[in-house]
Amino acid sequence: MRITTAIPTLILTGGLLAGCTPGAMIASRPAEAPATQMTAEQVAAATAVTRAPAPRPAARATAAQLDTTTPEQRAAAARPAEAAETRLGTTIASLGNPSEGGFWIKTPLVKERGLGRIVDPSTGKSAKVDLIPLDGPESGGSQVSLPALQLLGVSLTDLPSIEVYRS
Repeated sequence: MRITTAIPTLILTGGLLAGCTPGAMIASRPAEAPATQMTAEQVAAATAVTRAPAPRPAARATAAQLDTTTPEQRAAAARPAEAAETRLGTTIASLGNPSEGGFWIKTPLVKERGLGRIVDPSTGKSAKVDLIPLDGPESGGSQVSLPALQLLGVSLTDLPSIEVYRS
């Protein structure tokens, strides 16, 4: 009986780890220019906040080891919006690939890369993020980076409803 209950757990664990190949762990997002109405200087400043290197392959034990953002980036990402933003909608957020550094959201609410902000309406906390398209229906869920979820103060195992804005 004990073996049969352990098999589904092993299958689930194996399925989760299947995508964790050495090449997948180091993958980074392309540095293409995001779609926005901001000036080049504003885009450069926002990108400096939202991008961070992938964690070292040996750093796989804790959320703190996986978060490669600096304290300065976290403070800048938490600042209120400086320009007008467009509300794109609300989505259910889950933890995305924790080996991808920086502040980002992969969401079906966008069709092209851009810069924006996510907000937890229950607390009002927000984070500046890269907006990355995700295939699927707009009513589908979104994947959020580990540092962005931590900045919102959301448990990494929760599925919060968050608001998404384009800068």
